[in-house]
Amino acid sequence: MNPIILTLGGFISCALLIVFSGVRLSKYGDIIADLSGLGKAWIGLILMAAVTSLPELFSGFSSILILKKPDIAVGAVFGSCSFNLAILALLDYFVPGKPISSVVTKSQILAGFLGMILIILSVIEIHFGKLFPEKGWFGLFPGLIIFIYLISIRIIFENDRQAQKAIENLASQAHKMEIKISLKNAIIKFLIYSVLIVTAALALPYFAEKLAQETGIKESFVGTLLVAASTSLPEMVVSIAAVRMGSIDLAVGNLLGSNIFNMFILAIDDLIYTDGPILLATNPNHALSALVTLLMTCVISISILFGSPKKRFALGVDAIIMILLYSALLFALYYLE
Repeated sequence: MNPIILTLGGFISCALLIVFSGVRLSKYGDIIADLSGLGKAWIGLILMAAVTSLPELFSGFSSILILKKPDIAVGAVFGSCSFNLAILALLDYFVPGKPISSVVTKSQILAGFLGMILIILSVIEIHFGKLFPEKGWFGLFPGLIIFIYLISIRIIFENDRQAQKAIENLASQAHKMEIKISLKNAIIKFLIYSVLIVTAALALPYFAEKLAQETGIKESFVGTLLVAASTSLPEMVVSIAAVRMGSIDLAVGNLLGSNIFNMFILAIDDLIYTDGPILLATNPNHALSALVTLLMTCVISISILFGSPKKRFALGVDAIIMILLYSALLFALYYLE
C-alpha cells in the first residue's frame, strides 16, 4: 500500500480520536465543576479552556522533545489561533439574520484585545529578538507572555460576570442531565478521555512529519495547517454545540480565550526547548501567520464594537473578510514554502 495513504490514515485516526475525546472531556469537565462545588463558574471555564487545548499542548511537547521539530510546534500554535478565528467566522452561518458579532456582549472585545497584545509580543520576538541578548534558553518575550497571560485571566474574570453566569447555568444543566453519575465516575471518565486525547496529540506530530517528508511540504506549513486544524477540532465541536444551544457568548469566548491560552502554550514550548528562544530557531514565515491572526482579531473586535445588526447573505461581511484572510494566509504560506 502507498506509504502516504498509511501515514494519512494514521493522521486522520489521531484527529478523529481528538474530536471524540475532546467533546467528552468538555462534557465531564462541566459535570465535575458542577458536582464538586469548587467555584462552578471559575473552575468550569478553566477546565473547558484546558481540555480543549490539551491537543495543542501535548502535540507541542511531542514535536519538541521527541521529534526535535520546533517548527511544527510553533506552526501549530499560530495555525490554531488563525483556525479558531476561521471557526468563529463559520459560526456566523448558524446565527440566522444577524452577524454573530452583533449578538455577543461587548466584553468579548477585551479577550480579543488581550490576545492581540500577546500576538504582537511574539511578532516582535520573531523579527527583533536577536537585538535583545538572552541569558539561558528562556527568552524575555515568552516570560512577558506568561506574565500578561496570568494578568489577562484575572482581568477577564473580573470584567465578564455575565459570561461566568452563562457558564454556571450550563454547568447546572449538565448536572440535571447527568444527575445519575457520581463525582467519582465523572473523574474516572475524565481521566480516561484525557489519556486518549494526550495519546493522540503525542502521535499527531509524528504523522505530520511523515507527511511532510513524503509529500515534500515544509514542516512549518504542515504545522500551520494540518496539525493546527486537527488540534483545534475540539474547540470547533464545542463551539458549534454552544451556538446551537443558544450560548453564543460562550462559543465566541471559548475561541477568543483559546487563542490567549495558545499563546501561553507557546511560552511553555519555549521553556521546554532548551536550544535557545524557540521563535528564533523556527521559520520566520510564522510571523505572517501571527500578523494575519492579528488582522482577523481586529476584524471581529471592530465588528463587535461597530458592526451592522443585519446581514444580507449567509455570512456577514466581517465573517467573509476573516475567511478570505485565512485563505490568503494558507495560499501565501504554501507559496513561500
